[in-house]
Amino acid sequence: MGFFSFIQEIAMDLGTANTIIISDDKIVVDEPSVVALDRRTDKMIAVGEKAKMMYEKTHDNIRTIRPLRDGVIADFTACEQMMRGLIKMVHTGSRLFSPSLRMVIGVPSGSTEVELRAVRDSAEHADGRDVYLIFEPMAAAIGIGIDVEAPEGNMIVDIGGGSTEIAVISLGGIVSNNSIRIAGDDLTADIQEYMSRQHNVKVSERMAERIKIHVGSALTDLGDEAPEDYVVHGPNRITALPMEVPVCYQEIAHCLDKTVAKIENAVLSALEATPPELYADIVKNGIYLTGGGALLRGLDRRLKDKINIPFHIAEDPLHSVAKGAGIALKNVNRFSFLMR
Repeated sequence: MGFFSFIQEIAMDLGTANTIIISDDKIVVDEPSVVALDRRTDKMIAVGEKAKMMYEKTHDNIRTIRPLRDGVIADFTACEQMMRGLIKMVHTGSRLFSPSLRMVIGVPSGSTEVELRAVRDSAEHADGRDVYLIFEPMAAAIGIGIDVEAPEGNMIVDIGGGSTEIAVISLGGIVSNNSIRIAGDDLTADIQEYMSRQHNVKVSERMAERIKIHVGSALTDLGDEAPEDYVVHGPNRITALPMEVPVCYQEIAHCLDKTVAKIENAVLSALEATPPELYADIVKNGIYLTGGGALLRGLDRRLKDKINIPFHIAEDPLHSVAKGAGIALKNVNRFSFLMR
């Protein structure tokens, strides 16, 4: 990057939970998708990790927003501010003027025209000049190292924070896809509801997220991989006195069961819509799991037992979409599936 570089290229995975930006083949920003705004002036106070620290802890003058819900933009102005703030983190050097940006952004494969337009507009308002969109399962497949242009079927299940994208990819296109608005956030909500109902303890969204990370599981029997119990602190729902509740992974597996079953059914219905030749390829190659949800303990085993096809967890599931968008950025002229 010279002093007078006019175009800067960045690839972005704009996620419900985290936004990741890649520039010059390196992950330069990996921050929660949260922005804190001043209620009176709507000026941005903090973005990313700093804003997440404020989440659920603010007073009347500050509001913290997660601009994306279910994988799509729910708050347009907040999203634009967040994108600007995160892009600023990329180029911190001294510059006479900010360069114009060429961007590739990952979007859910079930997005409507209106939702795609919202992402494109937000990017253009945040100084993006050349904006390309790529469907997340396609980006994830490229990020894992699959040759998406080969005449061979590959299936990707990308479980993010707001949506689960299931797609069968062949010859550089999506053959059948199923995008459901059930993902990590729903698992977090299940845990919140369960703690309240079963243990009478109030837990915040952030605490439920921590429970999911420490003892979240898709199976009631993990054998040697079983995590230790996690102690939850919180107020009693009725008396408001402090409580301490140890939670084990079996409990959480029971409470997440219904939501995981919905993901299973979505994978099955995507398989139903797959042409037989591609289906044979998928059985041979297995199905790839990416996104933060792929880290849920025992999920690959549970899906394999249900569907009888091997499931492989990607090497770095959290960053597969961003890495794929980064590779697409280098091949803008070659990849015909990028949307302008």
